[in-house]
Amino acid sequence: MNEFAARFERQTRFAPLGLEGQRRLEQSKVLLVGCGALGGSLAQTFVRSGVGRLVVVDRDVVDVTNLPRQVLFEERDVGRPKVEAARETLARIGGPTRVETHAAHVDSDNLADLAEGCDLILDGTDNLATRYLVNDFAVERGVPWIYAGVVGASGLVMPVIPGRGACLRCIFPEPAPPGSLPTCDTAGVLLPAVAAIAAVQAGVALRLLGANEAERANLEPALVEIDVWHLETRQVSAERDPECPCCGARQFVFLWSPAERSAISLCGRNTVQVRPARPNSPRVDLARIAAGVRDSASNVRELGSLLAFEAEGCRFTLFPDGRALIEGTHELDRARTLYDRFIGS
Repeated sequence: MNEFAARFERQTRFAPLGLEGQRRLEQSKVLLVGCGALGGSLAQTFVRSGVGRLVVVDRDVVDVTNLPRQVLFEERDVGRPKVEAARETLARIGGPTRVETHAAHVDSDNLADLAEGCDLILDGTDNLATRYLVNDFAVERGVPWIYAGVVGASGLVMPVIPGRGACLRCIFPEPAPPGSLPTCDTAGVLLPAVAAIAAVQAGVALRLLGANEAERANLEPALVEIDVWHLETRQVSAERDPECPCCGARQFVFLWSPAERSAISLCGRNTVQVRPARPNSPRVDLARIAAGVRDSASNVRELGSLLAFEAEGCRFTLFPDGRALIEGTHELDRARTLYDRFIGS
């Protein structure tokens, strides 16, 4: 038995995959957007499963609060770019997978280059803006992708297979207004929930990449919800909306939006202005955001039509249209990350 066959023997004994499926995995290329909680679990799975090429993109650095749930990182990695630490951890696993990493913010300018030749895109990100961008790109190019998200003890998974079933905008036509949904920074998150959602996401991905054509055709796209705290699961059929603005009308507004719109550095002020993901976003609920950040931020104050608070060494000033000034940094990626963490997309 050669090294390849020996390494993946238990995996290839699984009949729906088999040796031919394993070889299909070895020939595939996957783009993983984000290598934090979900992305870290996914990256490990795909390297251990023998996917041929894994492209990992993440804009963030490792923080001590990541360590309870982000499995690629250790204390010694705090302050380092996540992709650097991830690359080292994944390299220690060995195997045939070629891992390519990029410390970057995924936007409409670079997504096509990052996804070139990819067979599948995986959602390991933490914000709605990138998800809607990826959805536009995947539908336009006909590339399958798998949406996933986790907050608290529960999460969602949905495969998007262009031409079959729903895309993200069929189910959620527009991004929720900033502050209207909980985030991991306002509602917390548990590692078991991350592990459960990542396992379902990875299972679907391996089927899409490794199964034969008939087995892939039998996959019915659905929105799956898992709650590990209350031991509850729910599955909803993901049917395509013929009037969907994305896969129906093929209006790819998130892909067409200029990348520089989302964040700009204000000259001479050590301040970055960050705008919400969607143009003409609804007015935000400042009181709701204030309540959400009160436990994780300091000096939270509602100043007439504005909300101000301090967190991570920066001062936030949030406007009713969702625009925020983040004082204390000139780094666009850091400002976007802070915006997503404390306000949402």
